[in-house]
Amino acid sequence: MVTPAAEENSTEVRREDQDNINKFARLNARLHELRDERKIIKQSLERLDDASTELMMGSEGDNVMLLIGESFFDTSEEDATEYCESEVERMSGELEILDGEESTILERQAELKKLLYGRFGKSIQLEA
Repeated sequence: MVTPAAEENSTEVRREDQDNINKFARLNARLHELRDERKIIKQSLERLDDASTELMMGSEGDNVMLLIGESFFDTSEEDATEYCESEVERMSGELEILDGEESTILERQAELKKLLYGRFGKSIQLEA
């Protein structure tokens, strides 16, 4: 008599199965990259929010130093505020794109999990 565990381990891994496992692994790696990118963007948004608050607390018409890349620029408070607002808008757009890509990845991973768990049962581990 063959035990259920022996049946699970005797399932042959076809080329198609290996391709699906590899797809899942690539999607999982991209998912982790997306989440790291999103974390960095959220931190930048917090810093921009802090900078905008500081600009609002300053005196009207003051010049401020604006850091772009590795250089400081002397600019008006109004220009600095516009810059912060445009960066917030740009980064929010990037977050939306990343969120959409994450949703697509999660949907595709769910499809692959269903397919692979259906074929291999408990003998395959697809969770992070």
